[in-house]
Amino acid sequence: MTLEVGRRVRLAQDLGIGEAVTGEPGAVVGFLALGAGIEGTVERVDGELPEREEVREYQRLKALLDAYGHTMPEASRTRLVAEIAALEPQWSAHRERGSRMTVRVRWDNGFVLDGAHQDILTLL
Repeated sequence: MTLEVGRRVRLAQDLGIGEAVTGEPGAVVGFLALGAGIEGTVERVDGELPEREEVREYQRLKALLDAYGHTMPEASRTRLVAEIAALEPQWSAHRERGSRMTVRVRWDNGFVLDGAHQDILTLL
């Protein structure tokens, strides 16, 4: 999914905002939530979110194998290959999904959601 300034988006899931609103001491009087299905416009694209730990670890181990694997003892190389194989599903998912972005969205109802992860949005 490519998020760009001016693109129309829809909230894909209910999203609770902030903390519960309290009235009398200890009494909760409300909670603000944006309901799935509301639509709005992307005002700003902030940039890429950091990769997940498993993805960074896969990249680190793969670079180590590529650079030094031919000089490693057989047991160490075998263990490294097994660790890389265990991280392969997360790496594949990352490549399919692509880079994750955060954006600022102005909803049609006037609310603004800043720092929203693209995972909670769908394009219109």
